[in-house]
Amino acid sequence: MEAFATIGVLALVFMSFAISASAGLGGSLLLVPTLALFLGSKEGIALAALLLASNNVMKIIAYRKTLPFKAAALITALIVIGAAVGATLLVEAPTWTVTTAIVAMFCASLLAERLGLGKLRTGFAPLLAFVSGASSGFSGTSGPLKGVAIRNLDLDRRHFVGAASLASFAGDATKTAIFSDAELLGRSAFLIALASVPLMAAGTYTGSWLNDKLGEHMFAILFWTVMAGYTIRLGILLF
Repeated sequence: MEAFATIGVLALVFMSFAISASAGLGGSLLLVPTLALFLGSKEGIALAALLLASNNVMKIIAYRKTLPFKAAALITALIVIGAAVGATLLVEAPTWTVTTAIVAMFCASLLAERLGLGKLRTGFAPLLAFVSGASSGFSGTSGPLKGVAIRNLDLDRRHFVGAASLASFAGDATKTAIFSDAELLGRSAFLIALASVPLMAAGTYTGSWLNDKLGEHMFAILFWTVMAGYTIRLGILLF
C-alpha cells in the first residue's frame, strides 16, 4: 500500500513540475498539499521548498534565452525580502483576512488586465511581489500573488516563465535555507527528493514544450486557470 502511495506522490510531483514549466508557476498548487499529506505539514512544506528551488534551476536552464533579468529584478528582490522578514508579520494576521485580501488582489488584477489598465498593473506589481514572499513563509507557496505580480509586467509567455523561474528560485532558496537550520527533513523526504531529480528534467521538458506550442491567448487561459485553482484552494482554507 505504501508503495502505491509513493508512486502516486511521485506522479503528482511530475505533474507539478510540468505545470510549473508550462505556466511559469502552479507547481506548489499540487506539490505542497501532496507532500504535506504524505509527510506532515512542516516536513512537507520544507521538502516542497527544496524541490521547487531545485526545479527552478532546471527551468532557468530551459528558459535561459528568455530570462528578463532587468524586468524581474525588483519583483525578485521584494519576494526575497518578503519571504525573509514579512512572514513574521503576516503570520499574526487572521487567516481569513489574508485570504480575502489575496482573492481581492486576484480580481483587481484580472479586471485591470481585461480593461487594459497598463500603468495601474505595473505599479501594483511590487506590492504583490512583497506580499507573495511574505505569505509563502506560512502557507508554503507564494505562487498566487507572485504570478499576478509578474503577469502585471506584460511579458510574453516565454519571458513570463523566465521571470517566474528567477523569482521562484530566489524565494524558494531563501525558505530552504531557513528550513535547513530547523532540520525538518527525515529519511522519507530525502528518498522522495532523490526520486524527484529525473522527474524535474522530464517535467521541465514537457512543460517547456507545451509552453512553446501555446499561443498568447491560450497561455492567458492556462495562467488564469492556475490562478483559479489557487483561489479555490484559498477558499477551502477559510472553512
